[in-house]
Amino acid sequence: MQEVLSRLTEAALSRREPDREDAIALLKSADDEIQSVVAAAFEVRRAFFGRRVKLNFLLNMKSGLCPEDCTYCSQRRDSTADILKYPMLGAEESVEAAGRAVHAGAKRLCMVASGRGPAPHELSQVATNVRAVKDAYPELEICACLGLLEDGQAETLRDAGVYAYNHNLNTSEKHYDAVCGTHTYSDRQRTVGRAASAGLSPCSGALFGMGETDEDIVDLAADLRGLRPDSVPINFLIPIEGTPLAGRFELTPQRCLRILALYRFYFPDVEVRIAGGREVHLRSLQPLGLMIANSIFAGDYLTTEGQPAGSDLQMIADLGFTVEGSDEATLPRDRADVNIRRRGAGTELPANA
Repeated sequence: MQEVLSRLTEAALSRREPDREDAIALLKSADDEIQSVVAAAFEVRRAFFGRRVKLNFLLNMKSGLCPEDCTYCSQRRDSTADILKYPMLGAEESVEAAGRAVHAGAKRLCMVASGRGPAPHELSQVATNVRAVKDAYPELEICACLGLLEDGQAETLRDAGVYAYNHNLNTSEKHYDAVCGTHTYSDRQRTVGRAASAGLSPCSGALFGMGETDEDIVDLAADLRGLRPDSVPINFLIPIEGTPLAGRFELTPQRCLRILALYRFYFPDVEVRIAGGREVHLRSLQPLGLMIANSIFAGDYLTTEGQPAGSDLQMIADLGFTVEGSDEATLPRDRADVNIRRRGAGTELPANA
């Protein structure tokens, strides 16, 4: 495995696409080799991003009410998941969310709305929201995620002040019909292309834990690389009750780390972001994930809660990393959070075991 990692590292540092056989070998590596995998990926991360971490904050402007049938999504049609459902938020709520993002140290606000794509009145409202946010926080990057785009819609978003557009491919073309039947893989590719053609920064990534094979993971990485995205969010399935994939837990922390490392090798100089599911699947190994990726979401996701932003800042500080946009390592905001023991020996309460 060390020879494979050496070849992958050398190719990444030269910005070359990994050899497919080496990529498959990485995904099939043993769990007791995970430290070597992380170390090799960190060498690439450090070469292009140093010890910087980009923080992103997500605003779900419109929740639920989606006509699509994506099997992984709690907002899909016929979903019985117990999630919040509401129509498009207005400018006031968007500015409030932007303020929370800035307070958390985020450089980018991701403004998301469920649905196949934005209706004209929704696109107009999003443009209004974006303008309000940019007036209040001009330095904050805005990434929109509104589903499939039609001709001219990306230009409207650009003119309103949107910097980037997110539309994930999610899984390989071969596996796509197994997770969605209401639109196609090529529909998603077209939307990323429309966003890029309009001058928006393309953001497109993946979702893992849906029964994909090693070959699917590598095929998707190659397709994404062909789209030349500026950022690649990596999501891990949260199998929410009320969706077709409920109860599907097939990922281990080591599997997630191997996937993250593979995408770092495919995208050495591109923002690789750990997105939804990191708390569920990486668990206590989240710091190792951040040694591979250079970006995370702070706070909550679309329909599930993330860990507190303060915990993320603590993790970043403990790693000796720096939040992008700051001049020094981020320190925990409150260091006086020690809990005095009140159980176990010397008390009548059982020990914490």
